[in-house]
Amino acid sequence: MELQDLTIKKFHQGLIDKKFSATEVAKAFFDYIEEKDEKIGAYLRLTKDLAIDQAKQVDIDVAADKKINILAGAPLAIKDNILIEGGPTTAASKILENYRASYDATVIKKLKEVGAVFLGKTNLDEFAMGASTENSAFKITKNPHDLERVAGGSSGGSAASVAANMAVAALGSDTGGSIRQPASFCGIVGLKPTYGAVSRLGLVAMASSLDQIGSMAKTVEDAAILFKAIAGEDEFDSTSVDTKYGDELLNPDFNAVKKLKIGIPKEYFIAEGLDKNIAKAVEEAIDGLKSLGFEFKEISLPRTKYAVSVYYIIMPAEVSANLARFDGIRYGQMSNVNGQKLNLKDIYLKTRGDGFGDEVKRRIILGTFVLSAGYYDAYYTKAQKVRQLIKNDFNEAFKEVDVILTPVYPTSAFKIGEKIDDPLKMYLGDIFTIPANLAGLPAISIPVKQTTNLPVGFQLIGKPFREADILGIGQYYESGPDRI
Repeated sequence: MELQDLTIKKFHQGLIDKKFSATEVAKAFFDYIEEKDEKIGAYLRLTKDLAIDQAKQVDIDVAADKKINILAGAPLAIKDNILIEGGPTTAASKILENYRASYDATVIKKLKEVGAVFLGKTNLDEFAMGASTENSAFKITKNPHDLERVAGGSSGGSAASVAANMAVAALGSDTGGSIRQPASFCGIVGLKPTYGAVSRLGLVAMASSLDQIGSMAKTVEDAAILFKAIAGEDEFDSTSVDTKYGDELLNPDFNAVKKLKIGIPKEYFIAEGLDKNIAKAVEEAIDGLKSLGFEFKEISLPRTKYAVSVYYIIMPAEVSANLARFDGIRYGQMSNVNGQKLNLKDIYLKTRGDGFGDEVKRRIILGTFVLSAGYYDAYYTKAQKVRQLIKNDFNEAFKEVDVILTPVYPTSAFKIGEKIDDPLKMYLGDIFTIPANLAGLPAISIPVKQTTNLPVGFQLIGKPFREADILGIGQYYESGPDRI
């Protein structure tokens, strides 16, 4: 059994054909992780007992010839800002080092219901704030394709676990590109769903109007399978939407898919800092889709240039509000006060000063500033107005095209330490991914077939709740015309 050959679909077929058991596969993954992950650092902790118990139950169902879900027994990795009841959820922060989840996130509950197996919790930038997984309080995750380079962030651990065959697929979260960018860097597929398509209950909140949980997998088909399992309305998340996704996610009509018109926003290909090799790789993807019969049209998204500025006002403002709860009293542990008598203010200052890393502090301070008296209207209110203009650009573009194709990131995976001391340089790299979050649109990173050395992804952005369009094009690109 070669772990690198396993996709969700192949695993399911092998399981029902009784070529292996779910327990055997889970144990094989743990052996492989033990051998491989010391160098990569994808996982913060493994959940062996839980995984083996889950796998054994699936094997009982298979032995009884019960019909099982396609995800039953599938070995998944879970980003460590998504709650699994009874286990630690740290969000890669010292302040939550000893916190244990008191309930399952809705996505975890749904995956448990279909029999998925959870191998462990993956590393991330602290509280999902970063683009390299260098901001984790515990370790740096390395790119499986080049151990001197970053895996991307903030879902770097999830991306690396899938790319290194240490999980069949994974869950990540995306606030400004945190699924798509590491997917591009690691050569896998990363789907950020429409805002509201997937419940955020049980996701440690970073920026509540931007966060979304999504799927990371080896193939577009697997990403679709995982997305369909976690999508849907949740009565405990008022931002979730009752949208019924049908069979078109998993069984697209490629004759219909071929009729979708793809837009190329001119602003994305003249952006400052776009590496010529990335532009060339994305052009190759465009040529590949043209050869499959897709029609392209140049479009304009003129307010793209404001997206990073808007994002880095709105996101820190929401971070400031969401992270106010982490005071060392209600979550995690209080800082060691060495027997000193400290008042409440001192406790807050010491706990938050010791518990948060530099990037988290930076964003809290920035967010608190833009929300402060005298600056709220000048920054936050204005940013929200421009956010609506960015959304309007997409609305106008989607009158002409069905899907929009762009680069994912201006460069391929950069070296560890290369940008960590220059936050602004790191922020500017999010120019291609942030707009989809600001507009609440579904977007996916798909590996370009023909690349040299390091992986490169291209991005497809769809209309609200039209994940089927971007997944359909992705599956067609992946497999070619032979599937029609």
